[in-house]
This record gives sequence, C-alpha cells and structure tokens, in this order.
Amino acid sequence: MSRQEERTGWKQRAGAGFGPAAVGRYVGRWRGEERYAQRTLRGGIIRPPPSLGRGWGTHEETPLGPPLVRGEAEKNHALALVTRTEKEPLPYGRGSDCREAHERGIRMSGEVRAPELEAGLGWLNTERALRLSHELRGQVVVLDFWTYCCINCMHILPDLSFLEHKYAAQPVTFIGVHSAKFSNEASTETIRQAILRYEIQHPVVVDDRMTIWRAYAVRSWPTVVVIDSRGYVVGTFAGEGNREKLDSAIAEALAQGRSSGTLSAGPLTFRKEADVRGANALAFPGKVLADAASGRLYVADSNHNRIVIAKLPDENGRAKVLAVVGSGEIGAEDGPANRATFHHPQGMATGQGNLYVADTENHLLRAIDLASLEVTTIVGTGKMTYDWAGGLMGTEQGINSPWDMAIEGSTLYVAMAGTHQIWRIDLPVGFSRALAGNGRENLADGPTETSAFAQPSGICLLNGKLYVADSEVSAIRGIDMASEKVFTVMGEGLFSFGDVDGVHPKAKLQHPLGVAAWNHSLVVADTYNHKIKLVDPAARSVRTLCGTGRPGTATGGDAAAFFEPGGVSVIGDDVYVADTNNHRIVRVNLKTQACREIAFDGLEAAGVSDAGSRRSETETVLMAEPVAFAAVDVELVLDIQLPAGFHLNADAAWMVRVVNRGSTITQKTGRSASLPFRIPVPMSAFAEPHSDDAVWDVTASLGYCTDAKHGVCVPGELRWLLPVKRNGTARSVTLHGRVSA
Repeated sequence: MSRQEERTGWKQRAGAGFGPAAVGRYVGRWRGEERYAQRTLRGGIIRPPPSLGRGWGTHEETPLGPPLVRGEAEKNHALALVTRTEKEPLPYGRGSDCREAHERGIRMSGEVRAPELEAGLGWLNTERALRLSHELRGQVVVLDFWTYCCINCMHILPDLSFLEHKYAAQPVTFIGVHSAKFSNEASTETIRQAILRYEIQHPVVVDDRMTIWRAYAVRSWPTVVVIDSRGYVVGTFAGEGNREKLDSAIAEALAQGRSSGTLSAGPLTFRKEADVRGANALAFPGKVLADAASGRLYVADSNHNRIVIAKLPDENGRAKVLAVVGSGEIGAEDGPANRATFHHPQGMATGQGNLYVADTENHLLRAIDLASLEVTTIVGTGKMTYDWAGGLMGTEQGINSPWDMAIEGSTLYVAMAGTHQIWRIDLPVGFSRALAGNGRENLADGPTETSAFAQPSGICLLNGKLYVADSEVSAIRGIDMASEKVFTVMGEGLFSFGDVDGVHPKAKLQHPLGVAAWNHSLVVADTYNHKIKLVDPAARSVRTLCGTGRPGTATGGDAAAFFEPGGVSVIGDDVYVADTNNHRIVRVNLKTQACREIAFDGLEAAGVSDAGSRRSETETVLMAEPVAFAAVDVELVLDIQLPAGFHLNADAAWMVRVVNRGSTITQKTGRSASLPFRIPVPMSAFAEPHSDDAVWDVTASLGYCTDAKHGVCVPGELRWLLPVKRNGTARSVTLHGRVSA
C-alpha cells in the first residue's frame, strides 16, 4: 500500500462511522499503545503516541507526549505521521515537518521571558549556583535538557562541545539541565559519574523534581533552549542533528545583544569536576570479554580509548597484561597497536583470529588481528548515520552507536543502540544490514521487520536464539532465529522499571546494559540497580545473584556491591563484571557468589610510559621508612591529610594498589566518608620472588570535595615507596601524606 493510499484509507475510515475511539484502537494496535491512542484521539484532539513524537528514533518522549495539535490541518498532519510505512522513519535534523512546526509555533508566540533557574537545586561541575537574574545576566545561555541514560542525549554532546569551543571567548554559557527518567538517575552521585564518564565540560543543574523541565514546557530528551542576553527564549530545538541551527541561534543572540548593549564583556569561568581514576589504571570500563579458548581476558577500557588484553586471572585475581591496543587518544586511526585510536569502545567478540570491537562513538566496527595486533576498520564511515535498513558493504555502510556484539560462525550480530536495532554483519564480505527493529524506540514483539527495540546495549547467543539487554525499556528481549520473530522475556515499556525479583510481569529491571549466557540461563548486568541477576528465559523469571541495590565497592559474600555495572562475560561458572563506575573488573562465582576484584599486572594509565614515568606533574612520591614485617597478614594504614575546607568524597570510590617488581600484591577499592584507609596485605605476599628484601610501590587514588553547598570534587593521588623485609615483628605500618587543593 502506498503512503497516499494509507492516508486515504485513514480519512475514509474516520469519515464513515470509524469514529475517534475506533481510530484510537487502530492507532493503538499499529503502535502498540491502544489505551494511549483511545484517550488522546477522543474529541477531535490528536496527540501522536509518545513513541512517535516529533521524530523517529532520535529522541525520547516523556509520558506526557508532545504538544496537542488541534484543527483539521493538524489532524491530517498527525494522521499522516502515524501512517508512515515502517520503511520511512522520521530522522531528526532531516526536515521533520512536525518538529519544524513546533519550532515555528514558539517563534510565533512572541517574546517569552525565560523562567528563572531555581536557586535551591543542586549544581555540579561548578562551584556555585547560577541564576539568569544574577550570575548569567548579559550572557547568552544554552540549556541542554538531558538524562544520562538517553542515547540521543549522548549524540548531541559532540555538537555542544563543538559550540562550546567555538564560543569559548564569547559571553555564552552552556548549562546541562539533568531531568532524570530513571529513579537511579536522580541521584547527585550517579549524575556526577555520568558527567565524568561523558567528559562534559559545562555546569549541570540537578533538576531532580523536573521543576525547570516543567517551567520550560519540555516534552522530550534531548531538548536545547537558547536564551538571549536580555533573558528571553529565542529558540527551542528538540532531538539530534541541530548543530547548524543552534550555531545560528547563538550567533544571532550575540549580535542582538551587542546591538542592544545588553551583552556581557566576556565568558564566565567555572571550577570543573575532575575524575578519580583507579590506581588499577582503568577508566570507566564498559564491557569485558572472557575467552576460554585463548585463555585471555579482554577489557574495553572505554574512557582510556583502548583495549586491554590480559591472561585470565589466577585464583588470587591477578591477570598479567599481554598487550594494550590503542594509544589512548581519541581517534579512528587504523594501524599497529601503539598507533591505532578508538573513541570510547564498548562490546567485543572473538572469531576468525580477530577481536572485533564496537567502537561506539566513532560509529565503527573495528577488528584487531590477534597475531599482529594490527587494527582495521571493517564497517562504518566514521559518521553517525540514520540508515534503518543497511545493505552496503564494509566501510561504505554507515552505522549508529554500536554498543555490543555476539558472533556465530562468520556472522556478527550487533546491538545498534543509536538506531534501536539489531544488525547482522556477514564477515567474509562485510555485508551489513538490519536484522530486527524498525527504528522506533519502543517495545514491540512480532516479525523482525516490524518489531521495536529501545537502545539495545547487550547481546548474546543461547540455544539458537539471540538475547538482548534492551536498556531503555528495562527489558530482556529475544530473537528466535528460526522463525525470525522477536519476543519479550521480561519488561513492559519505556516507563516500566524497578528492582523486583520474581516472574514476569511482576519482575522488574532498571536499564540493563549487559547479558551473557550461562547453561540455560542468562546473567544480566542490571545496571541501574547496581546488581548482577540471573534470568531464566523459559520461566520468564529473575533473581538477584549479588549486589545491594545501591552503589558500593564491597567484594565479600552477600555484601558484594557494584556501581552501574555495564558488561558481563561468562566462563564456566565464573562471570566477569565490568564494574564501570568503580573503574574495575570483578570476578564472581555463579554458584558460591565468591567475589574478587581483578588486578592487572603491568597495566598503566593511558599516558604513562613503560618505564612508569607519569605525565602528571603534580603526583607526589614519598619515600617511607623501611619496615620489617612479621610472617603474618599485615595492614597498611594510609593517613592522608586533605586541604583545609575539603572533605573526602563518600560518593566516589577510592582505590589502593600495592605492587612489587611489577606484580600486584594486593588491590582494594572502597568507599568511605573518613580517613585513614586500612589495607590488608596477605601473608602470601611474602611468598613472592625477592620479597625478603623489596620495595613496595603503594598507590592511592581518591576524590575530595569543597565543603561549600555547591562543592566541586577533584581527584588526588599519592604514591609511596616502602622498603620491606620479613622475619621482623611489625604487623602494620602507617604511611603519611598530604594532597593539595
């Protein structure tokens, strides 16, 4: 049926006894939102369903949906929108007439005074609150309404960064307004980690009650509002692909401010947050892959833009690093391991002598030859594209935010988070095409070509089926490869989530990012619940394996805790967890729940040479007094003095690593509100070679914050060289140090 026939059919049905309620049922079946459509189409008022919104697959609506449209022209337009064929999604930034009409409506309404930014809200990435009537007077202000789970919000961050650099010397202030979708996202603690993970450079206000959101009548993530130097709204832009329009609006606001004399002389400056990078040299690892065949552990060291290749860890959790692929710089360069570059890589899979990598923010699929460690690009143009079908070869085919992958023979399956789809790559020729999902961000089962996913972020194979961690609908989905149909194991929709063990539909997850097969079950990283869970796909049931439901660092028994784990991989009865916000990899035994943090011998942070010389000029290295320990378990006490007016950041993990001649003796990650740190060192440390007379290299990383109401948190690192002997009497030693403001 052609589009014109579809539209005609709609009008005939609507005009021949097919009343508003019946139209609502039709739309509801077509979009999977029957009750919503019945409610909003009654009385001649049409509101496109939330999953449709003002664009398709390039933003996410709130339950409130987009603005109401009234009148015959608007009604016909809305009907036309909901009757577009599955092959014709509405890409943002590509002439979406509904979105443009929304923007025109704002401009036609005359001057609108920008509502004040509520003073009582929390602020991050700045040392002070910001108000339009005070600190921001005379500035052109750009408000980015976002929530950190949202892939579309991630997609516009490069545009904002580009504009921030372009107008760095001008009186233009960018502010993120974080209005959370998920309950876990409403915490200052988790938002701060998102700011650091996404490397956001502008201030962020925590709009935890959506006060600013409602004041500005925002309806979808992301939405960007431009305010001129007089304090009036001059533009609102929803969705992706608006860099040029934003640029134009900012330039016009600057010109208007100069001509009216209302513009400030220059930009504001802020003290920004800085990240506490783990002493184990990982930075927000997004995914992990354990490979029994090669005996290797692969880690996507995402914020170091590299892949770490190590041996599988021993029983004490020590893994010897074999290679690091990627220079640490952001880029998309192919070539040898030390020159190749990535951009926040995520999922991985091994096959055909290669390690395949989802190079997420480059919108590429890469291959690392495991013999030569040479990196090549196999799929993608390097630019984010809005192609919901595919059909091209290799580097001719554009893709959008690949997040995870699974391999079967010569076929690579990719969770394409950016287009809300699952793609299939035929590796011998690089032929790439969409396998399931039509590009709508939603939960819809059925034939693969009409099904819908919502930011799929984890994928695995089990018993002839593909299973998907479908993050934005907090669901575990499946694809039956024989019947080519999509089904749901658990999960009900975009705004249905929680932390409930049990059987579907009672069972609830919250934004799961990882999934792996174990026997006939699925191990799931229930990311926003800070848990690892076990799902039985046949029974449609789930139970918690470990995790407390709150961010934490413990690794002992029932108290094992995580902080937004992003990936899981299973070998035998062990699951390896990418504990993303704790900057670490953790191994958990699935039968006993015994948990151990992995220490990577020989791994240094990006920017550190093989000789161990660090780029940081502020690192403090202290020489401790020699100590002779007794042949028992001993304790290191780290007494660290903070600057006046600062306190330990209880929301951030601290980490201590003790190394002897390149071998990790012990490593501990913790969270606490007070000092000192107490680090147990097992007696087995003295069984290491040359331990009779050694120098331990002790490194501690921590975060501390100013005591002010809108305090900024900064990282600190101390390093001690501790000469040790055994056959003494000491059972503990205290190391003293001070970090600077």
